Amino acid sequence: MLASLRIPLTPLSDAEWQAVLPHLPNTTTRGRPCDLRAHFNAIFRLAATDGPWRELPRHYGNHDTIARHFRRLTHAGLWERLLIALSSAPADHPLRRLEGLICRAARRAIRIRGLRLITLIRRLNLKRALPAPPWLVADPILSEKLFALPFPALLPVTRRRKARGIAWLRALRRCLGTVAGRRWIPRALKASWP
Repeated sequence: MLASLRIPLTPLSDAEWQAVLPHLPNTTTRGRPCDLRAHFNAIFRLAATDGPWRELPRHYGNHDTIARHFRRLTHAGLWERLLIALSSAPADHPLRRLEGLICRAARRAIRIRGLRLITLIRRLNLKRALPAPPWLVADPILSEKLFALPFPALLPVTRRRKARGIAWLRALRRCLGTVAGRRWIPRALKASWP
């Protein structure tokens, strides 16, 4: 069963492909030559859905090949470069037309790149690229601020200091919950996130 499209999708136009092309890694290709533009159309087709790689329509090619190509591009840092370019692109730039697809592909890349990519997304303020609402996703930037906070002295213990210390520890626990993010995000909430 094919997953339905979550956002509009059209094949890459010449202007959009020319905007993506400079950000591709300069690596020598091993193996058989491939049509990079067709691979990007396949990656963006899957990014427009929530389905697994095996649900990619056959006319895009072998889903294992496309998935392997996506992993190689992710390890080469393509999505980071595209997100940086997207954040500084003017409103009429061709990358802006691909913003939704790039952000959704970056969500899949988070599984491979982890907190490094989440940190970049938060610094660029591209909340759409996060896999869920920001308050449910780990926040490495907040953790830097949290560890810089001075720990209040609890000795000698008086009633007033004890109450203040307990309130501070509860606040710290809430902050740590935000910093670490949720271990499990409900599927319905992920599906409703654009």
